[in-house]
Amino acid sequence: MRLYLTALKPTDSVADGFLPAAHELGCDVTILTDRPEHHRHAGTEVLGCDVRDARAVIDVIAHHHAPDAIFSNSDHIQAETALAAEYFGLPGKDWRACATTKNKALTRRRLAAAGVEVVRAVRLAAGDPVPRDMPFPAVVKPREGVASEDVVLVRDAGELAAAVRAIRDRRPDEALVVEEYLDGPLHTLETLGDGESTQVLGGFRTRLGPLPYFVEERLDWESPPGSEHVLRALDALGAGFGACHTEYAMTSAGPRIIEVNYRVIGDHCDFLIADLLGVPLFERILGVHLGAKPSDRGTLGTKPGGPGAAGGHGTVLSLIADRSGTVVEAPGTVVPAAGDRIRLWHRPLRAIGDRIDQSNTNRDYMGIVRAIGPDRASVDAALTAFTAGNPWVIA
Repeated sequence: MRLYLTALKPTDSVADGFLPAAHELGCDVTILTDRPEHHRHAGTEVLGCDVRDARAVIDVIAHHHAPDAIFSNSDHIQAETALAAEYFGLPGKDWRACATTKNKALTRRRLAAAGVEVVRAVRLAAGDPVPRDMPFPAVVKPREGVASEDVVLVRDAGELAAAVRAIRDRRPDEALVVEEYLDGPLHTLETLGDGESTQVLGGFRTRLGPLPYFVEERLDWESPPGSEHVLRALDALGAGFGACHTEYAMTSAGPRIIEVNYRVIGDHCDFLIADLLGVPLFERILGVHLGAKPSDRGTLGTKPGGPGAAGGHGTVLSLIADRSGTVVEAPGTVVPAAGDRIRLWHRPLRAIGDRIDQSNTNRDYMGIVRAIGPDRASVDAALTAFTAGNPWVIA
């Protein structure tokens, strides 16, 4: 079987998740990327391609090996990849759903039109005037942004105008969205579908850093409240094929969607799900793109207790730079030993000597720790001990 995987920059999810899974499934893999010099994976073919253009993807594949699946885990090229899969008559996502979920303004319009929920939001194209009638507090964000970049809370018209000016200085040609602030506990819902049915894998409770920014500091595996509302939203958006990671707030008026990321959750939370539930998650995701049902190799997320229930607790903790400077001390990679009561991993994202310019986004992550144990108290104790004994130091 030939799997084409479209990619931009290299990621751990691809290198350590999807590529091993593809080989386990017996696939020959060809990576299509606009950055071939950055992708060096033993035994994997890499071809240069403008993966932001579906026509280019189709052309390269048509003149290479016949495809059995075309897949991407990138936020930015889901629609292009879906169009290529459709062209060759392969299982895949609806490109319209990919475009709608990526575009936060279209997401709001679609959910309102379907009667799922209404969140006050205004789209600002480049040069559009700042709205004068927004309810405050409000959130300003790029229409198609990622990693909390240029997402900021504003509390009045003056802060709104200043935030829009600052973001436009950095992104002069990009559209923005201004929307009402959704106040309430933050959660995620993780799903996997085959286009006919959708399985709930589970969810996380998300802890953010200090406002006005929205940097994710910690995610704890937790049974997702309000999942029925989120599933209705995904159905309205057409996001029912493959993996999907949805972020939402449990407001006083009920659950409200923050954004839908039409791919598996990142920042090593995907590895946590696989380890916590004890399932080959990456194989299952690729499997539906190869024509399998999610349950063909067993059922995900259905241990006793319902969707997302697992025999223990899991946490992902991001270690975040609190200032700009140079990394002078850093812990190395940590993996658990066989038989450890608390399984703990540390993945450094920076190295000694790296310069960090604090951005108040997920780009400030220096390392990621994930831990699994019998209960939250034991996991918390292990995380506290690890961070105390293995500091990241910036000078």
